[in-house]
Amino acid sequence: MERLIEKWQDKINEVVIGSKKPIKIGGETGVYFIDGEDKCPNPPKVAMEVWDMEPEAWPDVLKSNFEKALRDPAEWAKMCVDKFSADLICLRLASIHPDLKNTSSQEAGKTLEKVLKAISVPLVIIGSSSPEKDNEVMAHCANVAKGENCLFGVATQENYKTLTAACLSAGHSIISEAPIDINIAKQLNILICDMQFPLDKIVIHHATGALGYGLEYTYSIMERTRLAGISGDKMLSMPMISFAGQEAWRTKEAKTYAKDTGVLWEIATCSAYLNSGADILVMNHPKSVKEIKKAISQLCDKN
Repeated sequence: MERLIEKWQDKINEVVIGSKKPIKIGGETGVYFIDGEDKCPNPPKVAMEVWDMEPEAWPDVLKSNFEKALRDPAEWAKMCVDKFSADLICLRLASIHPDLKNTSSQEAGKTLEKVLKAISVPLVIIGSSSPEKDNEVMAHCANVAKGENCLFGVATQENYKTLTAACLSAGHSIISEAPIDINIAKQLNILICDMQFPLDKIVIHHATGALGYGLEYTYSIMERTRLAGISGDKMLSMPMISFAGQEAWRTKEAKTYAKDTGVLWEIATCSAYLNSGADILVMNHPKSVKEIKKAISQLCDKN
């Protein structure tokens, strides 16, 4: 009996990130890893997270992989690329938060410059979840990185105009984030496009939950988003990014159980989001990165 292959009417936008060694994400014409339906035109990519300050809340089992590099974002980023084979670096400007170091825009810009000089892979740049401070710093950093074609985030429905304008002016791509709601995700993309922002420079992020902490809700929304995109909905036809690593390492299991529990938690969480359509997985532990990259390679080779 002949196996039926689903034929979809549209495809996911392709987004190019980076300038020195640019990568392309998206372009799917079907559901990931189904033999005959999707050919993995641009295999999913793995980014490793780098902070501009030492992450105090990280457990020692995670921090020990980076040692002194945790105090130098440029050295840390270089280690992630050269030693752990990260496809991208996600620079989290955590220190700018008013309740932490309240780092200035100028200081954040200098850190960004050092990281850009240290690596050649594309850069994802995110703020501190303090909307007012993020607006100020991200606008400055977008200008500092002008010409580097970075991916900046995150834009939300309540706070998207400043970041959208900064990315549009400096030629960067943008992450649009919705709180596990496909309708809000679509509306936010419409609002961003209303500012003349190109569709092929938007990457969607659905607020993420780790294994055992709401993963199934995010998974189902990501799956629906992907199916809507390949079915012809232009405002949902964007690639997706998942900050799955940080969620896995926030769990009490990763922090308090045996040393390999966090690694396994991250692998399980990222594996799920990989199959739900994530084009970029932002991860933390080198062992988890190695296993997920191996899985991507095996799944893409099979198809």
